[in-house]
Amino acid sequence: MEQGVSAKGEVIMTGIGGGGVLTAGTLLAQAATNEYKNVTWFPSYAISKRGGFVECTVVFSNDEIASPLLSQADGVIVAEAAQFKDFEGRVRPGGTMIVEKTGLESKAERKDIRVIEVPAIEAAIGIGGSSRGANLVLLGAFVGVTQIIPPELIKQQLKEAFAGKEKVLKGNLEAFDQGLNLVKKL
Repeated sequence: MEQGVSAKGEVIMTGIGGGGVLTAGTLLAQAATNEYKNVTWFPSYAISKRGGFVECTVVFSNDEIASPLLSQADGVIVAEAAQFKDFEGRVRPGGTMIVEKTGLESKAERKDIRVIEVPAIEAAIGIGGSSRGANLVLLGAFVGVTQIIPPELIKQQLKEAFAGKEKVLKGNLEAFDQGLNLVKKL
């Protein structure tokens, strides 16, 4: 394990629609297998195929993982601003919450967590003309702020997942890098 990499990572990701949140969670879990002995990825989604609420939990550690289910995590990524209030309580004290800024009407009531608003949809539209890369902007922001895992490992997973799809890969790498860059000043 590289110096600076945390001993354990716990992340809850949530959104609407499904594919983006699940993809971001899968990328994080696969990247974590390069650094940790034990990794879990646990998806949970509504019965509707598209447009329903989706959540996934990623836990990685060199110790055994008791359960892939978490009521609270050190990190929470909220891709749908309307879910902010529902997930604010799921961040452990001292933890970090990354939330999509577009449509965010609520402010954090808790003072014991760090909440970072990220214009991921806006950034994704600027990169590729649609919001499709917003999940990777949020993941990049989370990785950049928490240093939970080296960004290069996520980039390597992107290259493997989108091999042979150069245009898609280029956009996804740009989206992830944009997320990293958006939080550099923090």
